[in-house]
Amino acid sequence: MVTRKPTSEKDRLILALRGRGVYDEICQRSWVEINLAAIAYNVEQIKSLLSPQTTLMAVVKADAYGHGAVSVAKTVSLAGAGAFAVATTPEGIELREAGIKQPILVLGAAYTPDEVKAISHWQLQPTLCTPQQALLFSETLSQVHSTLEVHLNIDTGMSRLGTSWQQAVEFVQLVQRLPNLKIAGIYSHFATADSSDQTLMRQQHQRFQDVIKKIGVDPQKCLTQATARRPCLHISNSAATLTDSALHYDLVRVGLAIYGLYPAPHLASTIDLKPAMQVKAKVTQIKTIEAGTGVSYGYRYVAEKTTRIAVIGIGYADGIPRNLSNKMKVLVRGQLLPQVGAITMDQLMIDVTSMPDLQVGEVVTILGKQGENTIYAEDWAANLDTISWEILCGFKHRLPRLNF
Repeated sequence: MVTRKPTSEKDRLILALRGRGVYDEICQRSWVEINLAAIAYNVEQIKSLLSPQTTLMAVVKADAYGHGAVSVAKTVSLAGAGAFAVATTPEGIELREAGIKQPILVLGAAYTPDEVKAISHWQLQPTLCTPQQALLFSETLSQVHSTLEVHLNIDTGMSRLGTSWQQAVEFVQLVQRLPNLKIAGIYSHFATADSSDQTLMRQQHQRFQDVIKKIGVDPQKCLTQATARRPCLHISNSAATLTDSALHYDLVRVGLAIYGLYPAPHLASTIDLKPAMQVKAKVTQIKTIEAGTGVSYGYRYVAEKTTRIAVIGIGYADGIPRNLSNKMKVLVRGQLLPQVGAITMDQLMIDVTSMPDLQVGEVVTILGKQGENTIYAEDWAANLDTISWEILCGFKHRLPRLNF
C-alpha cells in the first residue's frame, strides 16, 4: 500500500493527531449515529407481515434516507431483504461497487444512450415509463448486444412517472415485442397510502388489478404462479405494506419503515419499529447574558432575565431547519432544553440556565433518545408542516456517520 506523504502543515497535523488517536474525536463537533442493529430489527418486523413468497425490496435511495446506502444495504441484506431500489443510476452503481449482488431497481427514468449502457454494464433493472423510452433502450441495447431486465411503471393516479393505466396494456405489449428487453416487473405507486381514508388507494389498486388482468395475470393467484412465467408485480410502499397484506403481491418496496419511522400515526400499532438515526453535537462555548440582551441574527430572542447560553456546534448547513428557530428543544443530560435565537449556518444556541454546572464539550442530542426523553423526526416535521422523510434526508454529509 502506498502512503501519501503530507504536503502541507494541515496534512502533517492531521497525521500527527491520527497517530495519537484523537483526530476523529476533535473533528466531530457534530455527527449522526446510525444504529444498524435497529435497522436489522425493523427488517425482521416488516418481514413478519409478509408471506414467504413476497420479497422485501429495501428502498435505499438518497443515501438510504441519510443513513448510508452501502452500510444499510449490507445490513438489510443479511436481515433478509431480497432486492433494492434506488432513484438514480449512480446510486445503483455505488451498491454494485460495494458488492451488492441482489437485483437493484432504478426508480427514476433514464433517457440517454450512455445511461442505458451504464445500466446494462452494471446489470441494474431500469424503470421504463413511456414507449419512447422503451424504444431507446431496445435500440441502444441492440448496439451493445445486451439484454436487460426492466420494470414498467404504470401510472394509476400518482400523476408522476409512468404510462397511464388507460394505455398500459398497449405499453406492455409493445415492450414484449421489442428485442433485448425482458419484462422483470410491472408496478405502480400509491399517492395516498398513508391516509386513514383508503378511498383513493383502493381506486388505484383497482386500476392496477384491471391492467394486470388484461395482460393475462390473475391478481388473486399471482403468489401461486411462478414469477419466471410472468412479470413480478409490486405496488406497496411502507404505508401500504403496513396497511393490507392484499397489497403485497410479489414484493413490497419499503423505505421509511426500515429506518424506524411510521408513515402515519394510525399505522404505529401495526408493528414495533425502532428509529435508527440520532443526531448529536457538542457544546462549544457557554456564556451568561443579562436581561435585555439579544441572541443571534435579528435578535429574534431577547433574554427576559439573566440567562446562561450554550453554543452548540451544529446549524442549518448541517441540516437543522432554520425555521425551527425558537421552536425546538434539545436533550442535555436527558433533560429537554429550549433552543433560543435564530439558528445560524454552523451553530445554534440553547438556554442552559437550569444547568449551572454544564461544561464545554458535553454532548447534546439534537434528534433521538437521551435518558427517558426522545426527540423524533416526526416532532420536527409536525412543527414545520412537512414530512419525516424530508427531515431524515436533510442531514448533510458534513456530519460524519457513525455506525454501531
